[in-house]
Amino acid sequence: MHAVLAQQSVDASVGDGVYEGREGDLQRYEARTTGLAHGKQALIKNVGDQFCRRVAACYVCLKGICISAKIDRVTESNKRAGIMGDVKAEEEPSGSLLGFPSLHHLLAAHLPPAALKEASRLLRGYNGGDLVPALQLPECIISMSKDFKFDVQGYSFKARREEMRSPRVVRTAVIQNKIVLPTTEPFLDQKRAIMNRVECMIDAAAKASVNILCLQEAWTMPFAFCTREKTWCEFAESAEQGKSTMFLQALAKKHNMVIVSPILERDKSHGDILWNTAVVIGNNGHIIGKHRKNHIPRVGDFNESTYYMEGNTGNPVFETAYGKIAVNICYGRHHPLNWLAFGLNGAEIVFNPSATVGDLSEPMWPIEARNAAIANSYYVGAINRVGTEVFPRAFTSGDGKEAHTDFGHFYGSSYFASPDASCTPCLSRFQDGLMIADMDLNLCQQVKDKWGFPMTARYEKYAHLLKAYIREDFKPQVIKDPLLP
Repeated sequence: MHAVLAQQSVDASVGDGVYEGREGDLQRYEARTTGLAHGKQALIKNVGDQFCRRVAACYVCLKGICISAKIDRVTESNKRAGIMGDVKAEEEPSGSLLGFPSLHHLLAAHLPPAALKEASRLLRGYNGGDLVPALQLPECIISMSKDFKFDVQGYSFKARREEMRSPRVVRTAVIQNKIVLPTTEPFLDQKRAIMNRVECMIDAAAKASVNILCLQEAWTMPFAFCTREKTWCEFAESAEQGKSTMFLQALAKKHNMVIVSPILERDKSHGDILWNTAVVIGNNGHIIGKHRKNHIPRVGDFNESTYYMEGNTGNPVFETAYGKIAVNICYGRHHPLNWLAFGLNGAEIVFNPSATVGDLSEPMWPIEARNAAIANSYYVGAINRVGTEVFPRAFTSGDGKEAHTDFGHFYGSSYFASPDASCTPCLSRFQDGLMIADMDLNLCQQVKDKWGFPMTARYEKYAHLLKAYIREDFKPQVIKDPLLP
């Protein structure tokens, strides 16, 4: 297979690592491909499956072959796979996937059409019999994304046309972003810079007529909880009167847009306690409500419990002008019953604003939100911040690692998933991004009717088990093989 891929590479770009025949760049290109060759063995060592061996072999074949590569072939591959976004990255982008912004771009560059179609079918599923189609976004948004250097993609989930109900199409969006200034800059300057950056992408979403938009976890600040330093508490603010809330209230009203704002909340009514909170702002600029993070991690550098504890708001669903939404903040995605609770309360769209790094969670990332959408018959918007945030002082987390100054690379890769098991490609692993999706909310009920998950569930059995489990005298229901000693 890798011979086929290598042959394809004669005429095809390698995406973000493309070399377009500029003689002055040949030396740098040779150095890069040599590095890729050295990286082959590490890739095979870490990933034993045959597919990745072939991809690695293909990369070695690129040396000396792709000198005359053309971007057109990759662009056509992306179109065949229904992938939006620029395939050509900045030179040597930190956090890229072998030079590509996403796995989908890597596959589109190297798989023959038939293989790419089958791989995409399994990785992304079919919506209405085909891959989720790309949206035709206004040219002004494409221009903005190039001018302000952010990835922009748009897709459209379909539902079956019904006789008794009109379509309920809502346009949603998620934003992933890096911090703008170094963490050594004054806190107020850091916050203002992030707000200015995010405002640009919200304006782009508004030009696309987005109805509901969600930002990433703790979007107003670096994800500094890894450091355990309490000076970062200064970023906390009131959910109701804080500067970021008032800032987004004005934008929500201006654009007739529901905006979900995950922040570090300071609750002045209860002893200045901190919470990890999502504020839901209505399309008229009013506050609909808020939800506090239910599950707090205690693994690796996720030292969040140094700052705040588990939330006390339950699993609320917010009925907005455009649909019923909920917010499952970050670590809650690892808890199936947390997802279930939002579904039982009637959610049609659940956003999962997160901050997570590659070494720990990336293999789970494309699975969890998609699985939640399937199991609970609602749409999910999975959002992860992007970039590597370096802090002034080294820190440790009691896990045996050497002291370090960064958490790791936040790999972005935000995407949408549908109740029918289909999903969009991901945003970039290293670039700010705006993902837009049209969703016909009628699909939620249609999938429930087709698969019957709520009807066939045994909630009374689960309730009985859980009620027994939380008692001190609980005994697991285990039937032992009588032949065992």
